[in-house]
Amino acid sequence: MTFRFLVVPVLVGLWLAGCARRESAVEAGRRTQTLHVNLGAEPRDFDPHTTTLVADILVLYALMEGLAGVDPATCAPIPGVAERWETSTDGLVWTFHLRSAARWSNGDPVTAHDFVYSCRRVLSPALGAEYRDQFYCLRGAADFAAGKTADFAAVGVRAADDHTLVLTLAHPVAYLPALVAQPCWFPVHRATIEKFGRSDQRSTAWTRPGNFVGNGPFVLREWVPGRSVRVERAETYWDQPHVALRGAVFYPIESPSAGDAAFRAGQLHVTSFPPDKVRAYKADPLMASQVGEGPLLQTAFFRLNCARAPLDDGRVRRALSLAIDRAQLAHRVIQCEEPAYAFTPPDCAGYTAGRVVRTDVAEARRLLAEAGFPAGRGFPVLEVPFYVFYGTEQAVLEAVQQMWRENLGISVSLVKQEMKTAIARRATGDFHILNSSWVGDYLDASTFLDLLRRDTANNATRWSNPAYDRLLDEAARTVEPAARHALMRQAEALMLADAPVIPLFHQPGRRLHHPAVKGWHENLLDLHPLKSVSLGR
Repeated sequence: MTFRFLVVPVLVGLWLAGCARRESAVEAGRRTQTLHVNLGAEPRDFDPHTTTLVADILVLYALMEGLAGVDPATCAPIPGVAERWETSTDGLVWTFHLRSAARWSNGDPVTAHDFVYSCRRVLSPALGAEYRDQFYCLRGAADFAAGKTADFAAVGVRAADDHTLVLTLAHPVAYLPALVAQPCWFPVHRATIEKFGRSDQRSTAWTRPGNFVGNGPFVLREWVPGRSVRVERAETYWDQPHVALRGAVFYPIESPSAGDAAFRAGQLHVTSFPPDKVRAYKADPLMASQVGEGPLLQTAFFRLNCARAPLDDGRVRRALSLAIDRAQLAHRVIQCEEPAYAFTPPDCAGYTAGRVVRTDVAEARRLLAEAGFPAGRGFPVLEVPFYVFYGTEQAVLEAVQQMWRENLGISVSLVKQEMKTAIARRATGDFHILNSSWVGDYLDASTFLDLLRRDTANNATRWSNPAYDRLLDEAARTVEPAARHALMRQAEALMLADAPVIPLFHQPGRRLHHPAVKGWHENLLDLHPLKSVSLGR
């Protein structure tokens, strides 16, 4: 039995119980200040240094806090554990001043030494943290992560005292405060980590209820896989008087239709919903007031495994990209979305790549024939594994499947899987073509372009190009925005010409919000710190 069939009866049971006492979960939540939210997927783990899932991250922003937080509306960095920071005139040394009132949920003080320990843990080669490349801006971090040096003292992070953290960079990073607000930069409680295993060990029991020690506005009380995650307000949090919610319950409802039904039954305050209902809901005055929508720094795309034939041939990859009509996908198949003519979304913190990819069926056929597959003859049937998250995945894939069949004479097999299975295949490289989506981690185009670097753990395509890496390295060292963006445009055009990824479309952020929910914003990074959320009466 998949968890999808488990969750729906649970919600129906909750609804029946609500009818018996004439109070729905939403109504009870308003009375007790308990938010009910659909995660859209089952969480995998609450270790901030190894997780990459949106579901995990939404919960982690309730349980933990980094040097900086994020503004719930703009995603701009705001003070977190660090009450203030400054940088040297050359932009290479950043000093963060930590709050003396910051506490772990067990009452221990949060210190600069916790951040040093956490940086070392993320960069430990044995941990294999997917986001370790976010730390490569620190002097010596890349060499330590690669095992070229075992001397962590050479890495540019140190505690000047208990409440002063100093970061020394290899090159200026203007968006560093936004970077340190990411979960991979969150501190972890050393004694708790090492109580349940080695510091560089994955998936130990420290992330379970009763064991978890965090430093955020909420504490982990319950996690029933396939059913719910429950958090309660932390009495030890430094800003506890300004946290309105007393708790939150997160549900792993994978189906947007099931989430929509639970919302209308009064069981959820916030949920995703099927995209094909957008127009109908906006035309309904009652539902229109509950549709929350905003721009999202997101690209839906295909990852191509460049280490597997026939996708190890750039001509084949380019042919697949050229044969896709993105405007038809965006406007006719899923409606209301924006075609993706580049990997980065438009106006990505001031950066726009322009129209780098296009549709050209004649050129696609020529390239495929040149690669040895005229009119698709001899081309193997490739699998495309996918899972449903936004609710549009199957319709999009069926449309692309038809385009490739009609335009190139090739067939692909669509294989629907659970999210955890598809993600495991991505990690091991067990795929040819993988349906993917990426939401920016921070407000800069590098959050997309760095995915295709040779040394990043998130580069599941197995593609690399030294010229691409050199252009991004030069851009990272360039302070003047226009010159930096010009280098990034060169890099993006070079990468897309070789097509290790195929951009498809960009989606807005879109959810249903109960009218009682205040302080939840559909923002560019899809980050929703519950510290700012409340439930009106």
